[in-house]
Amino acid sequence: MRVYSTLSRRKEELPPPPGPIRMYFCGPTVYKRIHVGNAIPYVLPMWLKRWLELQDYETKLAINITDINDKIYDAAPGASARLANDATNWYLEDTDRLGLGRPDAEPTAVETVPEQIAMIEELIEGGFAYSIQGDVYFRVGRFCDYGRLSRQKPDKVADQEPNPLKEDPRDFALWKGNKPDEDTWWDSPWGRGRPGWHIECSAMSEKHLGPSFEIHGGGLDLAFPHHENEIAQSRSLGHEFARIWMHNGILGMHGEEMHKSLGNDVSLRDVLDRWGREALLLFYMTGHWRKPLDFSDATMAAAAARADGFREVFRGPSESAPADAWDDLAAALEDDFNTPDALAVMHEWRDHDLLRRALDVFGLASLAEQEEAPSEIVQLAERRQEARAARAFEEADVLRAELEAAGWEARDVADGFQLVRKR
Repeated sequence: MRVYSTLSRRKEELPPPPGPIRMYFCGPTVYKRIHVGNAIPYVLPMWLKRWLELQDYETKLAINITDINDKIYDAAPGASARLANDATNWYLEDTDRLGLGRPDAEPTAVETVPEQIAMIEELIEGGFAYSIQGDVYFRVGRFCDYGRLSRQKPDKVADQEPNPLKEDPRDFALWKGNKPDEDTWWDSPWGRGRPGWHIECSAMSEKHLGPSFEIHGGGLDLAFPHHENEIAQSRSLGHEFARIWMHNGILGMHGEEMHKSLGNDVSLRDVLDRWGREALLLFYMTGHWRKPLDFSDATMAAAAARADGFREVFRGPSESAPADAWDDLAAALEDDFNTPDALAVMHEWRDHDLLRRALDVFGLASLAEQEEAPSEIVQLAERRQEARAARAFEEADVLRAELEAAGWEARDVADGFQLVRKR
C-alpha cells in the first residue's frame, strides 16, 4: 500500500503486513463543539486503521485532544479547565455518533505535562532551547532541516510568537510563564506556567507510539508551523519521529475554508442531527483525503441519495460479482487510499455479501440492514392491499397517504408488498 507524504512529496510504500503501522493524528483543540471539517482527521485514520487491519496489519492509532491552548484561555477567562473538560466530552459524544469506534489512545495535553517538561529540559541541555524570564524557546536556527516539511525558507519565516527578549524572531515557545488571566498552570524548572502547543504533540505521540513511528497526520493547515515545529523538536532530540506525513484537505463552504475562528463552521452535531451518520460518511468518501472538499446542502443531499441507492441494492436480490471484484476495491484503496474510486467500484456491485463487507470498512454496514416496520404500519399496508384487491382505489390512496405521513412507503411486489422507510 502507498500513501502520499507531504514530507517527501511522493507516494510512500508502507512496510508489508503485519507492519506494525503506528499512526498519530492531531485531534481538536477543545474550546467549542467541533465542526464537520474537524471530524475529517478523526474519520480518515479510523477508516485507514480498519482497512489496514483487514489486510492483516498490526496497527496502533493515537488521536490527541489539545486541552491546553491559548484559544481555550481566550474563550473562557477564569474557567478554561471547565470549558476544556466540557468540550472534550462534547467531542467524544459527537464522534461516537459516527459509529467508527475509538482510537487505541486519545492522549490529552494535560495528562502529558511531565513528559513535555522532560523533553524541554533535554532540549535546553542540548543547546536547542533557552529560557527567558519564565518562558522557554526553541532555537530554530539550530535545526538545519527547518522548513523541509512545509517548504518554508528558514530566512523567510516570520515571527511566530512576538517577544522582544527572544534571541531570534523565528524561535517558538516550548514553555510559557503563567499570565494573570490564565487560571491553570503547572510547576516547572522555569517557574509556574504551561507548555506551548507544539511540544504537546511531540510528547503525546512519542509517549504512545515511541520515538519513531510510521504515520503522522492532521489538517493541511497544521503543516506550518505546528508540524514543522514538532519535527524540529523531536529530531533535535535524536528521534526519527514520523516517517510519513498525511495532511488531509480542508473542508470548505461557499468557496471559503471552514474554521471555528471565522465563525463559518457547522457543528458535527448539527450535521448528524439533520443528515445522519451514513450520509455524512458517504459525503467524506466523495473527496480524496488530501484534496479540498466543499460542504453544502447540495453535496449533503447528493450523499443522502447515495445512501438510499445502497439501501436499494439490499432490497433487491443479490447478484454474484466476478471472482476478482474485490481486487478493484483494493486497488483503489491501496493507491493512496482513494475513496472516490472505491465508492465508484462499490456502486457497481449488486452482490450483497461483497458490498456489505466493503461498506463495513467505512462504518456503513448499517446500509445493508432492513428496518422492520412496526405492527401498526404493517396493518395499514395490509388494509391498503385489501382495498386494492377489492378495487377500492380511493380508500387505498387514503391508506397510502397515511403510510407516507408516518414515514413509510408500501411497494407492490409479486408476493404482496414491501415496506420501506422513507428518509
